[in-house]
This record gives sequence, C-alpha cells and structure tokens, in this order.
Amino acid sequence: MAASARIGAVLAKRWRTAEPGAREDFGVIEGATLTLLGLIIGFSFSMAVGRYDQRKNYEEAEANAIGTAFVRADLLPTADAATLRSLLRSYLDQRILFYTIRDEQKLRQINDRTARLQTELWFAVKGPALAQPTPITALVVAGMNDVLNSQGYTQAAWWNRIPIAAWILMTAIAIFANVLVGLGVRNANVEFGLLLVLPVVVATAFFLIADIDSPRGGLIRVGAPNLQSLADSLRTQ
Repeated sequence: MAASARIGAVLAKRWRTAEPGAREDFGVIEGATLTLLGLIIGFSFSMAVGRYDQRKNYEEAEANAIGTAFVRADLLPTADAATLRSLLRSYLDQRILFYTIRDEQKLRQINDRTARLQTELWFAVKGPALAQPTPITALVVAGMNDVLNSQGYTQAAWWNRIPIAAWILMTAIAIFANVLVGLGVRNANVEFGLLLVLPVVVATAFFLIADIDSPRGGLIRVGAPNLQSLADSLRTQ
C-alpha cells in the first residue's frame, strides 16, 4: 500500500490538466473510494468481532454441557457413574488443551484423543441406557448428547473465518485508494512520510481484523476460562 501511494505521487507529477473542474471531480472519486474502503473495513471488523464472540459463547456452552453431564452421572449405577466421571475429567483436560495449544502437530494429537474419548463417553452412557431405558437414563443420554454437540459447534466456529476472497477485495480497494491519494497530492515534491499515513492506518486496521479473526494465533485469542474454572471445581470434589 505504501508503494501504491508512492506510485500515485510519481504519476501525479505527470498528470496535470488545464480544466478547472478536474480537481473537484477527482476529489469526488477519491472521497468515494476512501468511503468504500472504510465501509468494507468496518464490515470486516464487525464480522471478526461477531465470530470472536461466537467462539467465546461456545466455550461457555461446552463448560456448561460438561458440568451438567458430570452432575447427571449420579443418575447411573455407582460403577457406571464412576467410569463416566473419569472419562469426563479426561475429556475436559483435552478440551482445555484444545484452546491453549498452538502447535499444529500437538493439536492433531489432541483432536485424535478427543475423538476417542467421545466414543468412550457415548458407550459409557449407551450401555446403562439400553439396560434400563427409563426417563432418568434418558436425561444422562441427553446430557452426553449436548457434550458431543457442543464440541462440534465449537470446531465449526473455529473454522469459520473471514473468506480469502474478502481479504483480496479489501487489499485491492486499499491499493487503489492509496494510488488515488498519491495522485491527489497538490505538491509534486510531497514527503514520503506523509504518504505513509494512510497505508499505516489501513494496515493497522487489517492487522486488528486478522488478529481478532484468528482464534488461536495473534495477540487476541479465545481462551478457556469457563472450562478451566470447571476443571478446578471438579478437582476439589
């Protein structure tokens, strides 16, 4: 973007017109382009914040689902309840690691262990439910269903990012806007530092959008405070 602004300033030295209204017409085009760029940045920021809030809400939903399933384990026979609680504790540890680990290789291992634990959790409630198909065991099955579904919703939310096509569109408009800013300078010998203002501002906005839109990387990340609080609570029991 900085190079685009500089190219526009170089072209401005050659682009001169004798028509008195040309400068005013150019100002309208430049203002419209900058307005469009601002709107697209604003909409993209809103999309990123919405997805960030959604991921936080699903983390809270996961903690509630696991906590509910842990409590409903009391409705099963003693041996089955102990097995289910042990599996839920292990599953909770894996879900916390999912939110905190940033290494891709370790993340794949966590996902594999999570899938295996989900299978074991389902069989842990399936057996007692088939042996005693009562409304009470149905509550346990429904709670486990919420646990499994919440993980799927979370994974889908983490995959839901701003599309690459939207980034390409924003970048293209930003480049054209910077070219127009360079063309619009009245002083042909304008300092390059002044032309850096818009590129720096737009690049900062892009960085903030990308940071919020990235759930695992960057400075602003989605943590697991509710899951960690639940784990701490279960350790004291």
